[in-house]
Amino acid sequence: MSDPTVTVEVRDAHVSYRVYEEPAMGVKQGFARGRLRRESRLIPAVQGVTLDLYESETLGLIGPNGAGKSTLLSAMTGLLPLRSGSIRGRSRPSLLGVSSVLRPALSGRRNILIGGLALGFTRVEVECRMDEIIDFAGLREAIDRPMRTYSSGMRARLRFAIATARIPEILLIDEALTVGDEEFRRLAAERIDDVRSASGSVVLVTHNMNEIQRFCDRVVWLDKGRIRAVGEPSEIVETYVTSSRPNSA
Repeated sequence: MSDPTVTVEVRDAHVSYRVYEEPAMGVKQGFARGRLRRESRLIPAVQGVTLDLYESETLGLIGPNGAGKSTLLSAMTGLLPLRSGSIRGRSRPSLLGVSSVLRPALSGRRNILIGGLALGFTRVEVECRMDEIIDFAGLREAIDRPMRTYSSGMRARLRFAIATARIPEILLIDEALTVGDEEFRRLAAERIDDVRSASGSVVLVTHNMNEIQRFCDRVVWLDKGRIRAVGEPSEIVETYVTSSRPNSA
């Protein structure tokens, strides 16, 4: 049996944020010295992460808030620079990557067109897929209203529907499956299966352990920017949940 094909290779990745803080002196003292000078320090968000993502795999990323999950996804897409280490991919991962081009003042229908063009579709291709995207998002009755009138769940469903209208080779999902009803989650699961069936890879970040066990083949547990454990979903989830209880050691 041949070894699985690696689609993304992360090696000793470090990502840091620079945070600026006001000095502890009083305002009067600061102005007396001419102007307030802000102190800065680096906050390590991802520290020495090494992992491989494989073809036809869904990899779960779990951990508490601030563990570095979303930061790692952003680094994998190239949106955040590495302080050191390397990330190499067979293709550029898609982090549900149309959010930045969508416009709240425009209708859902208009945003589907804009998002589709950003993904590389022609206008005719977007129009041919329009009904499919609308129905996938479950927004038939609201599609001609401005997107700013949508609930957060409606916006998230629309972004997911647009971003996966073209099956990406590497799909990164950050808390996008926690919205919507059971029907939407079923459709999202089918879309994830479509990616994997095309020999693609999926990385799923979520706090919902049921989703991790439902979708994932392997799980990485991040804590304070470092990998704490990697393994089978049931094993890692059980250990993580146990450790997260207030009375756990």
